[in-house]
Amino acid sequence: MWAADDFLRFPHQMWEKVLSKVKKAVVFMDSRCAEALHWSGGAALLLEAGARNLKEFSSFEACAENEPKAVFVVSTLLKGRTIDVIKDIISLSHFQYCVVITTVAHSVHLVANNVTTEMEGNPVFEQFEEKLCEWMGNMNYTAEVMHVPAVFAPVSQQLLLTPAFAHLFPLLFPDLEAINTKRPEKKRFGSLVDMDMNSLPVELQLEIKSLAAVLNAMFEATGTREESFAVGPMSRIIAGELAGHPQAKNRRKTAPNKASIIFVDRTMDLTGAVGHHGDNLVEKILTVLEPLPGHVTDIQVDMLELTSLQRTPHSTNILAPGCLAQTQSPAAQALWETMLTSKHKEGVMEVRRHLVEAASKEKLPIKMGLGRVTPEQLRSYVQLFRSRPGMLESHCGVLQLGLATAQTLRHPIMPRWDACLAFERLLLQALGDSDFTAVLRQLLPLMKPRRGEDDTASGSRSREEECGPDELILLLVYLYSLADEAQPSDQDAEEEELEKLERELIGQLTLVITQEQHLSPLLQKLTGCDTPEQLTMEQAHAAAEGLFETLRGLSQTRDHLKQLRSVYTASDGVHQATYRPFLRQVLEEVFHPDRPECPDIEYMSGGLTDLLKTGFSMFMKVTRPHPSDNPLLLVFLVGGVTASELRLIKEAVSTHKPGSQVLVLSTRLLRPTDIAELLFATPRLSPDIGV
Repeated sequence: MWAADDFLRFPHQMWEKVLSKVKKAVVFMDSRCAEALHWSGGAALLLEAGARNLKEFSSFEACAENEPKAVFVVSTLLKGRTIDVIKDIISLSHFQYCVVITTVAHSVHLVANNVTTEMEGNPVFEQFEEKLCEWMGNMNYTAEVMHVPAVFAPVSQQLLLTPAFAHLFPLLFPDLEAINTKRPEKKRFGSLVDMDMNSLPVELQLEIKSLAAVLNAMFEATGTREESFAVGPMSRIIAGELAGHPQAKNRRKTAPNKASIIFVDRTMDLTGAVGHHGDNLVEKILTVLEPLPGHVTDIQVDMLELTSLQRTPHSTNILAPGCLAQTQSPAAQALWETMLTSKHKEGVMEVRRHLVEAASKEKLPIKMGLGRVTPEQLRSYVQLFRSRPGMLESHCGVLQLGLATAQTLRHPIMPRWDACLAFERLLLQALGDSDFTAVLRQLLPLMKPRRGEDDTASGSRSREEECGPDELILLLVYLYSLADEAQPSDQDAEEEELEKLERELIGQLTLVITQEQHLSPLLQKLTGCDTPEQLTMEQAHAAAEGLFETLRGLSQTRDHLKQLRSVYTASDGVHQATYRPFLRQVLEEVFHPDRPECPDIEYMSGGLTDLLKTGFSMFMKVTRPHPSDNPLLLVFLVGGVTASELRLIKEAVSTHKPGSQVLVLSTRLLRPTDIAELLFATPRLSPDIGV
């Protein structure tokens, strides 16, 4: 029976096309394709298919004389830097057979080369094949160029990610200003909602077209006719591009299956993305453990405890790290699903249960523990497998997830999570009682440099427990995203007072940043400096000013909505003020038994026909499609999804429409600091797709 499983199989089907080309070849792959492969089976798939080696897609790589075949797998257009790297590798090698696989469709290559007419065949790819033969030094050598949309990473049975689009993020008000400065005064846009595809920078247009082509390929492979809906300006543009995709019209006429897809802008709810209220184990693991190099989603797990190596400053570089992606072990996959979509306590209990079962299966001398699960208890279970190669191989996946959990629970910065959660709850209560300036002023006492690592005054908190600049920035995002929920006050007086307070906060934040002994990845991207020695007071001040410029527009992201304008419920004297996740509100509308038409969930697949129906609706009753009409619902979060939201979706389905099939698609699985990087440090208007 056709189901969400068909969509989950799609990434593997695409990699099978790649695998059919890699026999006896050295494979060069960029990091975004490598991350998608990582969640689909990893490098082992390539080697089992006959590949001789896997190398980074870099100008510093090459092959020996006895390696005549190369396969390049890239997530970018075959233009600019991508072509330069391919040419560099070929010129340093002795290839006679080259295959280039790009995840960007040929139709997008035509647009990138300013070709507006439809053309037969794949002329851009054919011309590039000739270039490859020319670089190899013999026009009789073999060259192939093709498009394979191998961009989806099947992270779980509920979630497909697209690492190739990890930095695609909804537009913000500073972006609107940047676009308007290049337009005549009479044609400037009044709001983000007014913008259309043609008004965006070329690089961003190409990335959206590439995403629409990938989604179309997925619907083509699964025989699906989709009904598209959108919430948010960027989602409208993406859904519109998918609806108008030239190859989609014929598919929709013949496709036997139906599905609804709702695109939702991440900016509709930044409160949930940066808040620490998510009671989820995976969210905490992603927050405190170091990212896996070159990856957006996965993290490094220290595997030293499974060996007899002594812990020294150099021992961490001896052993390859573990990770969360466990594609070979059914037990580890089942554990991962539970960790991802259950509450923190349930996830930790499940980790302990799997470790106990693994130890019992191997007849290891395990001491059963009841009650609260501690990191020491989990470590003791894991260490039973130390230096036992056969057992390690059998249970490696579960052991890696167990170690990730133990290392997270005992991580020195975990107390900051609880501190941030407590302060966020205080801010929520204050918003219902005070104006925004009064609530914002409560952040001032936190805006102070952290003590040095050697400063351990008795009776005071450790440095790890103090809020650092990353946490302060997240609290600012949290508060500004809720600014419209504060009590109204005298507008002019508050505006003047707010401006004065913001200048004070900018000064304090500048001081906090410049006093840091190590710059976090967020601060590095925010300031453009890698070390504190490079950072000047002027650079830190400019970064803080730019940060507040973006913050000021965050509270207006839902202003265009008619019904789903608030994510806040004020205290009523009996119940405390609460945060109401935007996604939950959307799903409640979708699964409502009375099927009301929500004006904020915009139907995008109708085109001209829908416009005509809208005109006739004055004279006759017109029923528009509803997201719950179809047996499968796809929810695409543009800009990232949190692990807590995955649990929220699962709970909403089981509560409102048990048995419904819902699959989540997104650009990335978010840590709170990812949102800060996307908001303040990433050039959103010029994504890197190889132009």
